[in-house]
Amino acid sequence: MSKTAICFFVFLLSINCLQAQAPKFSNEFLNIGVGARAHGMGGAQAATVGDVTSMYWNPAGLADVRVSFQFSAMHAEWFAGIGQFDYLGLAKPVKFGNTRAVLGFSGVRFGVDNIPNTLALIDSDGSINFDNITAFSAADYAFNVVYAQKLFIKGLQIGGGVKVIRRQAGTFAQAWGFGADLGIQYNLEDRWHFGLAAHDITSTFTAWDFSFTEEERAVFELTDNNIPASSLEITVPKFTLGVGYTTKFAKKINLLAALDMDINTDGQRNVLISSRAFNIDPRIGLELGYANIVSIRGGINNIQRVLNDNTNGADRNLIFQPNAGIGLQIPQKSDDQEQRYIRLDYAYTNWGDSGGNLYSHLISLVIDMRVRRLARKRKM
Repeated sequence: MSKTAICFFVFLLSINCLQAQAPKFSNEFLNIGVGARAHGMGGAQAATVGDVTSMYWNPAGLADVRVSFQFSAMHAEWFAGIGQFDYLGLAKPVKFGNTRAVLGFSGVRFGVDNIPNTLALIDSDGSINFDNITAFSAADYAFNVVYAQKLFIKGLQIGGGVKVIRRQAGTFAQAWGFGADLGIQYNLEDRWHFGLAAHDITSTFTAWDFSFTEEERAVFELTDNNIPASSLEITVPKFTLGVGYTTKFAKKINLLAALDMDINTDGQRNVLISSRAFNIDPRIGLELGYANIVSIRGGINNIQRVLNDNTNGADRNLIFQPNAGIGLQIPQKSDDQEQRYIRLDYAYTNWGDSGGNLYSHLISLVIDMRVRRLARKRKM
């Protein structure tokens, strides 16, 4: 299937799903996650994440940011370049009286660009006119504001945030949505890590509005397609339980093992533990680091049971998505109060799909920054 056909199919499928107003897989682009480090570990982050990318995995992890500013950016090309995913995030520690906290701001865009619009392909006389083909983009945006802080119990921290969602499909459809996330983490002697993240805790409501010209409406009617009307899309809460374990070998070698379990209650899904009441989708990740500079990562996720063609559907095979990645952490010039780094991460995912051509490359950057204050001149 060509890139053009895939893009237009994705657009038509999204329109049909919106009319159904079903909560399953609503605002699914928010579940992609950010950071090549996380993707290289299969997305197992709820208990162990502790940087600016925490805003999307577990807001409580943002409390571990200790430098003046921490900035992150990511670019990913999904499905062999068909979908473009970009992310920017900024975190800053602040003080409210005697309380030390961290504020975070971030934004993501997931889009499929240059989708052919063939609604005007056929002229009024019945002839095909390729000059009538135009292009549009289907893009999803999300903007987060997150607050996190450590509690009076050693190792315990919490975080929460609100998000604004903006979705567009050319000039045909647009939507606004609002939601909230909460999270908690507990670290036991810097060895055991536990986390719970609640996404869309209040349910996220996304209101869609559609706009078509009279000519476009006529094409929909002639091709027996329903003309979409305004609709409300609901994203129900999802919970992620996480546990991680850190150990050291020969002083300079660190090993981190992490396990996350996504718990969905929006109907039966094709995941490892599936039922009508709830579903459990596990993710497993490993990170091997040397001297706090170089890291090698691996993970698996999207564990599913698929029909076995050789048994006429009487049996199912267990499949999963492998992920791998590497990371380089470069120390910056520091003072006695702050140790700052620049971290460059890369992840390679989806290489095990049956088609062999839906692999994805991800590159992300995390920079610790310090803002120097200019000394005020003394008055004479």
